[in-house]
Amino acid sequence: MSGYWPWWAGAAGLALITINYALTTDRSFGVSSAWDRVLHWRRERQLEKIDEEFTDERALAEALAAATAEHFGTSPGAPAVPPGAYGTSQPLEAEAEPTAREDIPVAGPGPAPLVTQAALLVSIFVGGLIAALTSGRFHLRFDMGPGFRSLVTADPITMLVLLFVGGVLVGFGTRLAGGCSSGHGLNGCGRLRPVSLVATAVFFGTAVAVSFLLWKVI
Repeated sequence: MSGYWPWWAGAAGLALITINYALTTDRSFGVSSAWDRVLHWRRERQLEKIDEEFTDERALAEALAAATAEHFGTSPGAPAVPPGAYGTSQPLEAEAEPTAREDIPVAGPGPAPLVTQAALLVSIFVGGLIAALTSGRFHLRFDMGPGFRSLVTADPITMLVLLFVGGVLVGFGTRLAGGCSSGHGLNGCGRLRPVSLVATAVFFGTAVAVSFLLWKVI
C-alpha cells in the first residue's frame, strides 16, 4: 500500500476535479450517467439538436405564450378581461404577469454536452493507465487477484458469472438511486442535497457491512 497516495491527497485531488468540472461546465458529473449517454449517443445527439433550436430562452417563452394565447384566447366568446371575485372585474394590466422576464430563466442547465462526458470517460481510463505505467505496476490480468480467489472463488467460470451478475446489480441500483458514488458522493454531498446524503450513507454502510462479512464472518 506504500505506493498509493495518502488519503488526504486523494481527497484533495477529487475535490479539485469536482470543483473544476462544476466551474467549467456549470453541471455536476457522474460516471454512470456519462456511460448511459455515451452508449446511447445517437439518441443524445438528436436531443442536443432539438435543444439547439431553443437556445434563446426569451424567444422560447414568447413562443409558448403565443401558442397558449392562440389555443385558449382567440375564440369569439373569450373574455378580454378575466372576471374577478363576486362578479367584479379587475384590470388585466394590474394582475397579469409578464410572459417572459429576462431575469428569470425558463429552465435550468441541461445535461453536459455529449463530447464532454465522452472526454470524462476517456480521461478516467487514460489517467488510470498513466498512473499504472509510471508506478511500474501495469500488467494485463484476467482475474480479480489472490484476494478474490481466496475469499470468493478461484473457478474462472464462476468468477465470470458472479462479476456479470454483480455488474447488472450495480447498474440497476445506480439507476434506481439516480446516480452512482461519484455523482452522489462527490457532487451531491458537496452541494448538501438530502437525497445524495442518504444515498451515500447507504453506499458506504453497505460496503462496510459486506467487507465485515467477507473478512470476519465468511
